[in-house]
Amino acid sequence: MTNPSLPTDAAAAEIHAATLTLDTHVDVPWPATPDPATPTARRVDYPKMQAGGLKGVVFIAYVPQGPLTAEGHDAAGARAEAMLRAIAATAGETPMRRRLCTTPDELEACAADGALAILLGVENGYAMGEDLSRLALWRKLGAIYLTVTHDGHNALSDAARPRADLGDAPTRHGGLSALGRAAIAEMNRVGLIVDVSHVARSAMLQAAELSRTPVVATHACCRALRDHPRNLDDAQMDALRDVGGLLQITAVPSFLKAPDADGTARASVSDYVDHVDYAVRRIGIDHVGLSSDFDGGGGVQGWQDASMSGAVSAELLRRGYGARELALLWSGNFLRVWRATLRAAR
Repeated sequence: MTNPSLPTDAAAAEIHAATLTLDTHVDVPWPATPDPATPTARRVDYPKMQAGGLKGVVFIAYVPQGPLTAEGHDAAGARAEAMLRAIAATAGETPMRRRLCTTPDELEACAADGALAILLGVENGYAMGEDLSRLALWRKLGAIYLTVTHDGHNALSDAARPRADLGDAPTRHGGLSALGRAAIAEMNRVGLIVDVSHVARSAMLQAAELSRTPVVATHACCRALRDHPRNLDDAQMDALRDVGGLLQITAVPSFLKAPDADGTARASVSDYVDHVDYAVRRIGIDHVGLSSDFDGGGGVQGWQDASMSGAVSAELLRRGYGARELALLWSGNFLRVWRATLRAAR
């Protein structure tokens, strides 16, 4: 017997369509990047966004960790900046309207006009090297956040997953380095959100305490449900709440569920929303959001690409979340943090 208080499929689709849906972390193939204005093999392109009612995406200029040398840093910085420019250049009018959005007001206006929103982020402070001036350049190019590390320690911070193949010890700096602390202050100054995904627990807690603006984990899950080094434990989640920050639950199967007997992690939209539920109960609806990490490892049964984004809203509505809560989870909470970050910039 159905619960008459739950929305019908048609009503759920209507609520989803009316929501400003924003995926806060999507990777981009590089350097061979197919035109996203056409159907591609990527999990996210503009036709798939349109089909799934996904209004905006933070596309990532991702830089893999490499040697901590001047040459390595220069190459990483050049790659990040080339990617930011290339992603921004995918804006256009046909076959669908796409706009680069660099402020919350621009994002809201873009969605209201029925255009798709392109947002930019940089993943891995390795691309900064030891040059703090790159942070202002990235913001000028349109980036809205920096993920402080990826896998492997960099000059700014220890990572949650050290890279033995790069010679990493379990820790390098004991959390943030002095340069990393300076980088967070500079991110605050120029208006970049501090993304603590991928960073070591020690560094994450230090960043939350140090930053003048709320910090965000743009793509992580709950360690209480899945003991994985990339997930946040209850104390880390509490720290995010206490500074007004966010945990954006991500759709990476191995972050959601332990592997099956064959070594493969398999997860569904229901498993994904289990982590959303846990985070909401632990730290409150105002400190939780949604992301996919599509084209970077994300994708669960029922939400395999951007065209299927309505399934997440439908499952949340089925569990008793309403239109207001959906709006907060999909974008409202992130917009709050983003606005606070820009207000604090000098």
